[in-house]
Amino acid sequence: MMDCKKALEETDGDLEKAVDVLRQKGAAKADKRAGRDASEGLIGSYVHHDGGMAALVELNCETDFVARLAEFKILAKELAMHVAAAKPLALGIEHLSPEIVQRERQVYEAQVADQKKPENIRGKIVDGMMKKFYEERVLLEQKFFKDEKRTVGDLIKEFSAKTGEKISVRRFVRFEVGGG
Repeated sequence: MMDCKKALEETDGDLEKAVDVLRQKGAAKADKRAGRDASEGLIGSYVHHDGGMAALVELNCETDFVARLAEFKILAKELAMHVAAAKPLALGIEHLSPEIVQRERQVYEAQVADQKKPENIRGKIVDGMMKKFYEERVLLEQKFFKDEKRTVGDLIKEFSAKTGEKISVRRFVRFEVGGG
């Protein structure tokens, strides 16, 4: 309540600006929790209705209290659904194998060279293409399937701010009949 009152005072009673202030403070607090140990949590699972694909996601938090929250369980389930649908290659950019990153960069560099773009902008174009690749293939960079305005990473950070605990995806796995 006090945080809400301070935010309203800070924004001269502007409700929308106060909400933005509270969200920013929550994200900053979530960033501070990044170094803390998140050893509790649960496995979210999803099996497609036809049985042709499934996904498991390990979602961690700091306390079993948060792990038992209905919202936490729903988040774990939705993340598993997202993994099944979006087919991410890695959890974070740093988890992609260097070979995959190098191969993609080489393909994009060749595409830009074929377009006969000026030398001085080729690097920026390739960087933009790599950013798009990360947004499509890296879980924490992907747009959340239920809300395209937020990434999976944003969703987790927001939930962390809401609970006051470090929330993180530790790992995930996706299965598809036929190995796809």
